[in-house]
Amino acid sequence: MSEELRRPSDPDAAVQSRRRVDLLLKGADWMVVCDEAMSRIRCASVAIDGDTIVAAGPAAEVEAAFCGEREADLSGHLLIPGLVNSHTHAAMSCFRGLADDLPLNRWLNEAIFPAEAAAVNPEMVYWGTLLSAVEMLLGGVTTFCDGYFFEEAAARAARDAGIRAVLGQGFLDFPTPDQPDPSRRLERVEAFLGAFPRDAGRLHPSIFCHAVYTCSAETLLWAKELSRKYGMLFQMHLAETAFEAAEFHRKQGERTVGYLDRLGVLDERTLLAHSIWLDASEIDLIARRGAGVSHNPQSNMKLASGIAPLHEFLSAGVNVGLGTDGCASNNDQDLFSEMDEAAKLEKVFRGDPEACPAREAFAMATRGGAAAVGLAKEVGSLTPGRKADVVAIDLNAPHLTPLYDPVSHLAYTVKPGDVRHVWVDGKAAVIDRKVQGLDLREVMEQVRRIARGLVKTRSPLPRASSS
Repeated sequence: MSEELRRPSDPDAAVQSRRRVDLLLKGADWMVVCDEAMSRIRCASVAIDGDTIVAAGPAAEVEAAFCGEREADLSGHLLIPGLVNSHTHAAMSCFRGLADDLPLNRWLNEAIFPAEAAAVNPEMVYWGTLLSAVEMLLGGVTTFCDGYFFEEAAARAARDAGIRAVLGQGFLDFPTPDQPDPSRRLERVEAFLGAFPRDAGRLHPSIFCHAVYTCSAETLLWAKELSRKYGMLFQMHLAETAFEAAEFHRKQGERTVGYLDRLGVLDERTLLAHSIWLDASEIDLIARRGAGVSHNPQSNMKLASGIAPLHEFLSAGVNVGLGTDGCASNNDQDLFSEMDEAAKLEKVFRGDPEACPAREAFAMATRGGAAAVGLAKEVGSLTPGRKADVVAIDLNAPHLTPLYDPVSHLAYTVKPGDVRHVWVDGKAAVIDRKVQGLDLREVMEQVRRIARGLVKTRSPLPRASSS
């Protein structure tokens, strides 16, 4: 975007009286602040100094108080905070479309686990994560919460893409691509933390235990203690299928959330992904402990896992974010369609058109997601003091015309292709739909090369039954 590089003309006396900031985003047609009131502002501007928002509001007020070293004219655009993808496995973009239309247990055991054994290495994680990061940035996602193997390679990819991320090193109780001997898991953590980039404050290390059926109580306790020691987010899948929840209860004699609470792993630095098959007492316990939940409606639908109790979570005060899950089970990183599906699924499930209104869906993709992944004080709204993660949506499109309520458009109408510009930490990440600082063709070709190698080394994929 040429405007982003423009400097204001020689300052006159009026300009000299204003505070000079690094970047001034000027005159957007609309801005959704994503504060508690979900404020919509016509003709809005945002002043950014360094990596921080210092002012956001009516253009006349902001531009009377600030001028920019760089200024961008955003007439015809809608400004929003960067979206937060609260649960994904970014490197699995390499497995996009590999094994569709299967139930979760077959999908994991017959397709994904064998594919990971054949293909997952630091190179695959780097390029797969980089591809997902590019897709997310182009779709207005500026923060993602990840869980996978060789996660230091994912951190390098996030750094190179210029995106914000919480990066969870994955653990299970059986051999994984990055640790053939589970008893030596501490070495895996040390390798992860030792190689984690030290020069990118927007990246946060995390620990990811796969699930209660793949991680023992000992593993969960060890991982949570490690997370507390280093101030990291602790993540895990929870109650994703009815079979999982029922089988755990049959074997353990207690429900999963009570079990986790008894172990002491539920607190405000815990993120529970999916969380579908829970009862009222479990939801209340999650709320009381302050743990966050990532709602993944499209992945849940595709795998026929079920419908999460979204209304009950929100009514109980649980911090709920939206997640795409990995590209092997969704099959994209599109958080706009996730908003749309979350709202409509809740309406049809409850038989209530007022369920999950547009503002609720958009809040989960921004402020709610930020809180769920432990970044509530950093991102999720366009308010002073937050990091300058800003998305400009081009409103000049037939499907965005007319515009009565920008929040309605965000939940039901906006597509990733409408995202025109993206800033992360006040730095240009996408300008005129071009990702900055990366050769997109090379990224895609590297992932194609990895996919070709996987096809050569694998036996025929399982297929859905034709009954």
